[in-house]
Amino acid sequence: MAAALAPGRDGGPDRRPGARLLLPVVAFLLTAALFGLVLLLVETHWGPLRRLDAGTADRLHRQALSHPAWVSALRFLTEVVWAPVTMRLLVAALVVRLLCRRAWRLAAWAAVTTTASGLTGALVKHAVARARPRLPDPVAHAPGFSFPSGHAMTAATCCTVLVLVLAPLVPRRWRPLLLAAAVVSVVGVGYTRVALGVHWVSDVAGGWLLGLAVVAATTAVFETWNPRYPPAARRRPSVRSAGGAGRGDGGSEAQQVRLEPGVVPRIWVKRW
Repeated sequence: MAAALAPGRDGGPDRRPGARLLLPVVAFLLTAALFGLVLLLVETHWGPLRRLDAGTADRLHRQALSHPAWVSALRFLTEVVWAPVTMRLLVAALVVRLLCRRAWRLAAWAAVTTTASGLTGALVKHAVARARPRLPDPVAHAPGFSFPSGHAMTAATCCTVLVLVLAPLVPRRWRPLLLAAAVVSVVGVGYTRVALGVHWVSDVAGGWLLGLAVVAATTAVFETWNPRYPPAARRRPSVRSAGGAGRGDGGSEAQQVRLEPGVVPRIWVKRW
């Protein structure tokens, strides 16, 4: 992993194909393996996991029954602020912006990743066909099967896409805030789904892991398949190293988002 982050001789990060693929491949293998483990434990009805699911659902349900105003706040967050349609609209707006900047590959990656996440989640839901929690006096209802949580998976996918693309475009001092907002959104979505009694904890964990696995998989695929740019083109100096000469951009780092042929802008890897 250190090799993938190491700078190349031109002052930019290493651009060898192996280094470009190492991070997404490792991330995919890790998240896919963890998701497979959670799925196995769910399918085999592993005792400790069942007790964790049931105990957490019971505690949060009792809290919800005692605080109607809290339930209303949770419903607003999960149905409006962090709803899957809201998340996808944010990514759609990002895709439009990238297209306007002629960042074709990055726009295609964001769109394909979000679409693949939704389709994968729906297929896994129907394949597993896990029933949702059945609690006395439920405070919320949701259709369909339970595993994995579609809200959690969509949040993990969309927030990761937004962070990866937007991080190079915001000032360095704002990047921790961007990351914090994404983490709060992903964790908050998971909490609202369990607190409202429409998902088990394991559903949320599975959604997070599967969403991240999809992001890693599409990143690896897009980095591997690059018909437009030959390998030699990936070794050209960056905008900063060239000083922005002849382009009138003053060496703007944000301009690299359009110029770099890779899926995730190289500046993101270097700065983080």
